[in-house]
Amino acid sequence: MTDPWDVESLDLDAYLARTGQQAAPPSAESLAALHEAHVRAIPFENVDPALGRTPRLDLESITAKLVRRQRGGYCFEHSLLFAAVLERLGYAVSRRAARVQPHRNGPRTHMNLVVTVDGDEHLADVGFGAGVLRPMRLADGEVVDQAGWNHRLVRDGRLWTLEKEASESWEPLHAFDDQPQRLIDYEVHNHYTATHPDSPFTGRLVVMRLDEGISRKLIGDTLVVERPDGSQEMTPVADRAEALRSLDVVLTDDELTGL
Repeated sequence: MTDPWDVESLDLDAYLARTGQQAAPPSAESLAALHEAHVRAIPFENVDPALGRTPRLDLESITAKLVRRQRGGYCFEHSLLFAAVLERLGYAVSRRAARVQPHRNGPRTHMNLVVTVDGDEHLADVGFGAGVLRPMRLADGEVVDQAGWNHRLVRDGRLWTLEKEASESWEPLHAFDDQPQRLIDYEVHNHYTATHPDSPFTGRLVVMRLDEGISRKLIGDTLVVERPDGSQEMTPVADRAEALRSLDVVLTDDELTGL
């Protein structure tokens, strides 16, 4: 039977070199190391939609962009790549779809993964705006520190909601259930995300990077630096190419001119 995800075509050695990891037997500890290394190494960015291009979701195109170039992508690219890596390493992976900002009637346009290892299911979410550094065990109410920002998963029947602590409350980020997805589902979501005028990823540049205690975002020509204590710095960017390089995104001259 043909694999619809084309996992065997993945250049696993190139991916491991890009993220600085080594192949290891599946375990919760190894999953955490892979997840964190991925988020640290590969940026979240929407350069292609900002240029009026819809990202391709075949594994060869994703690998060429996220692994072989100093580029990144958004959730579909990140999670399709990470799912293939995990399956090549022997993990059981279910590809899911989440509704962003469910409390505000947001769209079902986010891709995440549920990974089963060591007898537990874990949320793997390497493509959520570089906001989730570590996988989270699917356990109702369990709080996980994500680079200094507390996150938790809350269960309501089949529905899981990822929340982020904000001041004295919890902000819903996205919600997902146990329905596995097909590649065509992501193609539909990807088309909306890359082309619809109401999508947050059309019409402006968005690049995000996360490290321990600091979140950096380039929104248009403004660099936003946030810290867990709630402080925020906003700085206009004079040299966009240099700002992108500081966030580990290197573009061709044609791409920079197009932006």
